[in-house]
Amino acid sequence: MSEGSYVAYILASSSRTLSIGVTSDLRKRVFSHKLQVHEGFTAQDTCDRLVWYASYPDASLALAREQQLKEWPAEKLQTLISAANPEWTDLSQDWFEAADFEIVLEQAPL
Repeated sequence: MSEGSYVAYILASSSRTLSIGVTSDLRKRVFSHKLQVHEGFTAQDTCDRLVWYASYPDASLALAREQQLKEWPAEKLQTLISAANPEWTDLSQDWFEAADFEIVLEQAPL
């Protein structure tokens, strides 16, 4: 992803509960979801699988897309995801190694 790009994204749980967001650092955001760093909806439902994303050159465009997606019914979101990612594969599955998680966990306070 290039410098200055913004991303609207959809995360899913194993039961296909969806979470929609926007970020300027998709890798960092997905990593934080996988570690369940933040409490709340995505941590409770373990929405940590990146199933769809789109990059935009401007933050306002990414935010507008996020808002649009949040207004869509679940069926329309499922169609969007399935068109780009029929198996709902975690698109970030090759981004991280086990060592990435081990380092973070070692540094976490007990």
